[in-house]
Amino acid sequence: MDAKKILPVFSYVFHPIFISLYGTLFFFAIAKNFYYAPQIYVTLLQVIIVTLLLPLSMYFLFRSLGKLQSFTEASLKERQMPIAIQALLLLLLVKYSISKEVFTELYYFYFGGLISAVLVLAAVLLKFKASLHMMGISALTAFIYGLSSYYQLPFTYSIGLCILFMGCVASSRLYKKAHTPIELVAGILLGMLPQVVLMAYWL
Repeated sequence: MDAKKILPVFSYVFHPIFISLYGTLFFFAIAKNFYYAPQIYVTLLQVIIVTLLLPLSMYFLFRSLGKLQSFTEASLKERQMPIAIQALLLLLLVKYSISKEVFTELYYFYFGGLISAVLVLAAVLLKFKASLHMMGISALTAFIYGLSSYYQLPFTYSIGLCILFMGCVASSRLYKKAHTPIELVAGILLGMLPQVVLMAYWL
């Protein structure tokens, strides 16, 4: 199978817009016994609406207005509004939807995502294009590692797969000429560091 046809798929499957949902699904897959089913369903619905449906609606709106050209590649100017909106939505999520007392791990996962969004927005305003894809997949990898440590479960294969997917996403972004290696490394740091630092509050 031609690698050139496979690599671009990773840019879509691990688009930053899906990372919050992936993290939430993984969390409930291992912690479902600690929550009532209605809690899980309501939380998943909130996450889907706030982190997926609303951003997708905004994307199609901006595209119809000619403000965005691509789902996986965007110029510095095109990035500003979507990232600002994503940061605002994450702020609403951690402030009004995800309780720190009830969903502690998820709360800090999203809070880390909020910090990453603010940092990458600042980078955009400074004319630096850090990789949002690498930011997302690296944050997810750090979160899964944290869950592995917290629940003392051997997620060796899951963490290994995440690292493999990080390599595939990075290769995809390089293949599509969407980023330079420095921009990929910056994305990894912006995604992973907030998660690692915040682990001190829930591990």
